[in-house]
Amino acid sequence: MSDKALPLYEHVKRFIAETVVPMAAKYEALGKGRVGEARWQYADGQLDLLNAAKDQAKKEGLWNFFLPDAETGEGLSNLDYAYIAAELGKVSLASECMNCSAPDTGNMEVLERVGTPEQKERWLKPLLNGEIRSAYSMTEVHHASSDAKNIATTAVLEGDEWVINGEKHYISGAGSPRCKILITMVRTSPDAPSHQQQSMILVPKDTPGVTIVGAMHVFGEDHAPHGHMHILYENVRVPKENMLLGEGRGFEISQVRLGPGRIHHCMRSIGAAEKALDLMVTRGLSRKAFGKELVWLGGNIEIISRARIEIESMRLMVLKAAKAMDVLGNREARQWVHMVKAMVPERVCKIIDQAIQMHGALGVSQHTPLAYMYAQQRTLRLADGPDEVHHLVVGRNEVRMHEGGEEDAAMASAFRN
Repeated sequence: MSDKALPLYEHVKRFIAETVVPMAAKYEALGKGRVGEARWQYADGQLDLLNAAKDQAKKEGLWNFFLPDAETGEGLSNLDYAYIAAELGKVSLASECMNCSAPDTGNMEVLERVGTPEQKERWLKPLLNGEIRSAYSMTEVHHASSDAKNIATTAVLEGDEWVINGEKHYISGAGSPRCKILITMVRTSPDAPSHQQQSMILVPKDTPGVTIVGAMHVFGEDHAPHGHMHILYENVRVPKENMLLGEGRGFEISQVRLGPGRIHHCMRSIGAAEKALDLMVTRGLSRKAFGKELVWLGGNIEIISRARIEIESMRLMVLKAAKAMDVLGNREARQWVHMVKAMVPERVCKIIDQAIQMHGALGVSQHTPLAYMYAQQRTLRLADGPDEVHHLVVGRNEVRMHEGGEEDAAMASAFRN
């Protein structure tokens, strides 16, 4: 970490401990017991708590760390942000309190990089201020969306409007009443080359024809009011000015959005693994069976050792991927991002699973955060591309090098070594 970022890092840790942790406990307590449609609104007092914490974060200068741009964020490098994001990943609501939550971070980065002045004024400004939230609408019900060339939701230009028709699901964040804008992946140019057929369009959530069918569940949970929504687009009309960057440039934009989004998940996942290991050891020291503390039974001490070794290995890989983004650029660093996205959620899942085992039945109950943490990490093995896609990209590059093809610039020996 740079000398510049270290005081900020320490400040973030203090803020989480002194402000976020006590607020999150009260916030969760207020939200318990909601049923039916009430689950898709905030309980009385919840937003007051959350907004007070956000206001305090702004006041203390703890805001928008994720954007590597001094005019809109803290001007942090991806490497410095990796250390801070790991702390955010340890505590529920920490990211949101400092305006560093997915999917907003990726959406804000897209708008910052490719949005028009008008698009930035209408959508980026309130997102940067934490006044609204957003969603990224890509995954489709009837097509293998891991291959983005399969996107079938259409957008046809009629006069001065794009007319959108299609069906999406698992659109994270679209359930929230604070979600106001959807960045929607569509097919606009079916006769163009395969990587120039897709576009991204800004669709206000309240546009006529946008129907929230309901929430998709994740391990039985609907995650209200954030939600992962099933959405129909039926003759949805938006101005042609809502196109991002230009027709047929959806894949180009995805390089802006998905790289940072993927690595941010991995950064936070390091924090989740640290939290799981802490819970594992604490539990193992607090219970005895067969005359010994649990940490000394059944190979548990080796499990703890391996968890620490895995965490440090993952941390180094994530830091290297972050450094690659800083040195090479997002697109050129994609190999490193694919590597950590394939590796980190899988290994963090294993560590959380071991922490659950140390807790016995309590580990899968509502009385520890472990079950929720496991569901989050297991879902990450599908979100932003399944493991297999990331392994395909990394493995393909290795094979091409052996076949005598041109080595990917991101994997050049000068950086690798």
